[in-house]
Formats: sequence, C-alpha cells, structure tokens
Amino acid sequence: VRFELAFFALNPELNVVAPWREWDITGREDAIEYAKKHNVPVPVTKKSIYSRDRNLWHLSHEGDILEDPANEPKKDMYMMSVDPEDAPDKPEYVEIGIVSGIPVSVNGKNLSPASLLAELNEIGGRHGVGRIDMVENRLVGMKSRGVYETPGGTILFNAVRELESLTLDRETIQVKDSLALKYAELVYAGRWFDPLRESMDAFMEKITATTTGLVTLKLYKGSVSVTGRTSPHSLYRQDISSFESGQIYDQADAAGFIRLYGLPMRVRAMLEKGI
Repeated sequence: VRFELAFFALNPELNVVAPWREWDITGREDAIEYAKKHNVPVPVTKKSIYSRDRNLWHLSHEGDILEDPANEPKKDMYMMSVDPEDAPDKPEYVEIGIVSGIPVSVNGKNLSPASLLAELNEIGGRHGVGRIDMVENRLVGMKSRGVYETPGGTILFNAVRELESLTLDRETIQVKDSLALKYAELVYAGRWFDPLRESMDAFMEKITATTTGLVTLKLYKGSVSVTGRTSPHSLYRQDISSFESGQIYDQADAAGFIRLYGLPMRVRAMLEKGI
C-alpha cells in the first residue's frame, strides 16, 4: 500500500507489477521455494521464517512463533539490541544536542542525521533500549503482532519530548500531541505525499523553532530516563516556580483564583444541598 501510493503520487502513469499478487505464490514458504529454485538470495529459511523489515529507524519482526500473541519472543531473534538482562550493570549517560527540534549532536559531536541515528542505535542497542512487543491494527483491517527494535529512535523521542517540556507552552503541546496522532496515521497509511502531511510539517517547523538545547539521558538495562535538560529559550523560570516567595508569583494570589476556578463546583454542590 505505502509503496504504491507513493508511486501514484509521483508518477500516476506507472504500471505496478506485484508478482506475489499475480502469480501462484500463496505464502512465505512458496516465496522461499521460488527464490531457491531461481538462485535468488534471501535472508530467511523455512526454519527461520520471520518477516523482517529494517531501515535507519528500526527493525521489525513478524511471523513464525510471533503469530501467536501468547508466545514469548525467542532471545536469539533480536538483532539490534542485547537482552536488557545481559546489558551492562553500569548505566551510560548520553547528551543529545538539538537545534530547532532537530537532533544534531551526540556527546558534543556534530553528526549528520543518518550518522547520528546510527550512533544512537549502537549506544542504545548495547543497553537493550527500544524493544517493544505489540499487537497492532493493520491498515487493511486485521490485527497483527509485531516486535520492534528502535534503540536510537527511542532515545531521540525522549530527548526531544523533554526539551519541548521547557520550550513549548501547555496549549501548544496539547495541539502538537493531537496532530502527532493524525500525522502518524497518515504516514502509517502511506499518505506521505498528502497535502495535509505537508501542512502539518509547516506547523511543526514553526512551533519547534525555539526547541534548541541539550538533553542528558541515562541508559540502563532497557530503560531511558532523562537526567537534565537546558535551553536558551526555556519557559521555565526558577524565580516563578520556586516554593519560596517571589515578586512575580505571590502565593496569596492563589486564593482568589481557586475561588473563581472552583465556582461551578460550588454552585452545583449548593444546588444539590438546597443552599
């Protein structure tokens, strides 16, 4: 679906030929047999028949014993990450540099997007970070079970998310989160070249213009926890947020705010009690 929608968008005159749909290949075993017969090298066998898709972002595993959601994945199935139980006993700290919402450096070293992701895949993989086992809803309707390895992506998601907690206000974060779900649906459904996706990109680029700074994370046996975040555009003010008294925020101001904010609840309670 995703490939063909891209073809339609880029060149609607192309004719798509999909042998699996048009020939007498009814399953993965038939496909493996065909490949063997015609000396086509494939990285699977009938004994290890997982369906795997790998790109810069992640590696997915489906099929074989995973088709039964009750089965635990085998330890030797994973290829990008170690078992968290076998990960180092000492945590590792990693610092991500971000400019306008885009990760640009790891531990102070500037890297291209692809190199940066490859570096984090290696770092996260050795600590067992980014594994997920899930039952999802396919675009065509049925449910499927898949296991994913996304070490670098998991680190980046946590880093950007935490920096946004400093640089974006509450309402903007809420709108961004709501659009993110729709954005994910569009991409999952293969509608990358949809005008709506392009419009949402423009929105995201605008609101993340000030999402610049550094985030430090701790990796330990499959977990990612944020230990620090700084930004020159931070909306966090210690002189306002402190529990100590300050000039900008007066604790006494809360009394009137709470009375007004809670007015609907008080009116309803008064009605119910006949006051």
